[in-house]
Amino acid sequence: MTVSLCMIVKNEEKVLKRCLSSIAPLCDEVVIVDTGSTDSTKSIASNYTNKIYDFQWIDDFSAARNFAFSKCSCDYIYSADADEYLDEENKIRFKNLIKAIDPAIEIVQMHYYEPGISDVLNSKSEYRPKLFKRLRTFRWIDPVHETVSTDPLVFDSDVVINHEPEKFHTARDFSIFENIYHRDGKLSRRLYAMYARELYKNGTPEQIRRGCDIFRDAISGDMDVDTLQMLLAVLAKDARLNKNAPGMLLYTSRLLAVPEPCSEVCLELGEFFYDSGEYNDAALWYLNASQQQPLMDVHAAGDAALRGLGRSYAKLSEQTDGEESDRYRDLAEDYEAKADSWEMPEEI
Repeated sequence: MTVSLCMIVKNEEKVLKRCLSSIAPLCDEVVIVDTGSTDSTKSIASNYTNKIYDFQWIDDFSAARNFAFSKCSCDYIYSADADEYLDEENKIRFKNLIKAIDPAIEIVQMHYYEPGISDVLNSKSEYRPKLFKRLRTFRWIDPVHETVSTDPLVFDSDVVINHEPEKFHTARDFSIFENIYHRDGKLSRRLYAMYARELYKNGTPEQIRRGCDIFRDAISGDMDVDTLQMLLAVLAKDARLNKNAPGMLLYTSRLLAVPEPCSEVCLELGEFFYDSGEYNDAALWYLNASQQQPLMDVHAAGDAALRGLGRSYAKLSEQTDGEESDRYRDLAEDYEAKADSWEMPEEI
């Protein structure tokens, strides 16, 4: 089986050599599509291939990837980002995979590993579709956080891809989300969820505010419970950051009919009551956050909730005397220790 390495790039001079040096030798063809680099990206790429194409950027990752896929000619296409690479052990795994792959397999998933701080992952690693059978004529969908449907025959491999971004691209993504909404008047359900996750985990107060202008319209429409909870959690966070108690009540009360509200909404209530000096109520909601399931940010049910409990009990210890104060102090120290020892899951 032959493999095309296929990439879309822009201003990746700091990481591109690391990527191409590790992956290009394993592939039969290297296709690079540049979307407007102003640095030495194309010069670096030219050391590995002469198949370098320009594509005018139109705020649509799927359009760029579909163009890049159209330039490939091998049996399979490996879609890589410039800030990922394979270590020596996984180069061997990749070679063995290609030697043994069943031609009926149309998509191969690989472990996408982020050893550092993650922008959207809720574990250190997750499976992502990375290798695609070319002649199936795959189509990328959605203008940002693009994906290929996994309806065909899928194989989960043991290959681990190291993803070490130089920086996050949240500002770029937020701009695309906003442009899609203002152009189409809506987002897909998947993009509402991705937008909410990025805002909740990484958005600045101003970015969250702009997103909430979109979410306030969206929650009045037909929406599944999980996506609605995600949007309401971001709206609640915005209300909390702006000390908007009526807004906090408005958005969190929408979840009274949900049997088990997500960790993020519970965490926002905990933060709200803590900021208001209501430490017993804060501890109750931090505890709920630690016991519920997160939809966007695993930290909301993990170290963030545990540390909130520690802070709340520390305040209650300061406000009480004697044995009661000692009990609260012990609880504070216990939850702080649990927060310190908490680790992101290896894989979900």
